[in-house]
Amino acid sequence: MLQARVKLIVTGDDFGYCPKRNQGIVECFLAGAVSNVSLLVNGSAAPDAAQLARRHNIPIGLHANLSEGSPVSKALKKNSSLLNKDGFFHGKMGFRTVLAKGLLKMSEVKQELTAQVDLFRELTGHVPHHMDGHQHVHVLPEVRRVFAQVLEEYGIQYTRVPIEPGLHSCAWIEPPLMDFYLGVEKDSLDTVDVFTRHGIRWADIYIGLSTMGKSMSVSNIQSAIDTAVAASATKENSLMTQFSPQHQQSRTVTIELMVHPGYPTIPPVGGCGDGPDDFSQSWERLHELQTLMNPELQSYYKTRNIQLCAFKDL
Repeated sequence: MLQARVKLIVTGDDFGYCPKRNQGIVECFLAGAVSNVSLLVNGSAAPDAAQLARRHNIPIGLHANLSEGSPVSKALKKNSSLLNKDGFFHGKMGFRTVLAKGLLKMSEVKQELTAQVDLFRELTGHVPHHMDGHQHVHVLPEVRRVFAQVLEEYGIQYTRVPIEPGLHSCAWIEPPLMDFYLGVEKDSLDTVDVFTRHGIRWADIYIGLSTMGKSMSVSNIQSAIDTAVAASATKENSLMTQFSPQHQQSRTVTIELMVHPGYPTIPPVGGCGDGPDDFSQSWERLHELQTLMNPELQSYYKTRNIQLCAFKDL
């Protein structure tokens, strides 16, 4: 059996959403519970988040947002296919509905993604170390091609492909949410070839759908990692038996764990232009923070010799 070394990227999403989110993510980073963050540049506390990242040397990437709040491109703030009748993005499901109807202009998608990368660079002083999509919009049909073009043009090497091993057997996920996750999985599988053609890379394994919000627990995170490593080992053993034992022993598996820690948002503060959503105001954010900082989880990482790192370290 191959003995894999595990590099774990624990990415705190939605950095910049509100001061409470920023506080929680920074606390997790300083405690060694988060090793990487994704910034919402249209978040109400994005400038503060960028300053915190610089102050604490937090590895930071872009959480590209086309579904919640307002665009950052001034030209798209009015009369854009990206906006609903109220002048905001269409929302997680609304974006998918409008896309499926063929009503989204991909030229405007690219214009907004480009504007968000430019604003990220303005806020942080550098191009994102990685770039993924808020609410997984980056793997949707058509959008995936534009997203890949933007990454290639800016030389952004890493993204996220949310295909989670063992997802189908997670009985605790409620059916409507599982349906959404399975849709994300299908879109992700269809995205692999597109990203590959553009030279974009991602972690060997993604986890985070089965451990999100109230579903997060120390045991669920451990199980997700163990399942992922076992699946990877089985695959690698079948592919690498021709190599020497020394080569086999040196194999490294990279895993990205998507997390959303923070303290509950207190309205009207927060959001991306249209106020905070229900998830941000719920106890689930604090639950994730407390779980990630649980000494039992930290002990598990040490016992398994799991090294926390960031995309820029790969």
